[in-house]
Amino acid sequence: MAKVSKRYAEVSKLVDRNKTYPIEEAVALAKQTGKCGFDASVEVNFRLNVDPRHADQQIRGAMVLPNGTGKTQKVCVVAQGDKEKEAQEAGADFVGGADIIEKIQKGWMDFDVLIATPDMMGQLGRLGRVLGPKGLMPNPKTGTVTMDVAKAVDEVKKGKVTYRVDKEGNINVMIGKVSFEDDKLIENFRAIYNTIAKARPTTVKGTYMKNLVLSTTMGPGIHVTIER
Repeated sequence: MAKVSKRYAEVSKLVDRNKTYPIEEAVALAKQTGKCGFDASVEVNFRLNVDPRHADQQIRGAMVLPNGTGKTQKVCVVAQGDKEKEAQEAGADFVGGADIIEKIQKGWMDFDVLIATPDMMGQLGRLGRVLGPKGLMPNPKTGTVTMDVAKAVDEVKKGKVTYRVDKEGNINVMIGKVSFEDDKLIENFRAIYNTIAKARPTTVKGTYMKNLVLSTTMGPGIHVTIER
């Protein structure tokens, strides 16, 4: 069994692992157990009754949280011509065409989100083995392959999050920081909760959301009551 820190052992005592908490209580508890030497992230994990091997159950998308995430994201845009200027004016951290692709090919990855125009995907697609495993390959489903690069950059800067079900049926999404006010975390939670709920595949029978857990970077998991 992995050894846990004294702080983790202490804050874990505040959470009843056999209980599910209404979101208001869960957020208050997460803030209490997430106090540490830095502003910890608050995340929600959805355990879904889906089989991602089926195309219609590969739940994936992106959305802008009402109150952002509290995390500053470095945005890299691969474009050319007028779209490069558009990306720069929108506040992208890095902008370029073939030169950026070459840098990535050589191992440079000093960015959190990669946005590309459709005409650059032919060249960028060759880096699938490098970008894919890190979840950085631009995709139309998440709005990162687009001609409207200004809007895409703006959304990321405002707190856009992407979500994607893994092979175990889990979706993990950051909804803010411990320093956020309770109501802002609750609003962000409800926004992503409603989005995932609406994404329920028609082929799923019975219970869709099996488990819902709120946690902080260095805090214990808190089971949240699933609203039926």
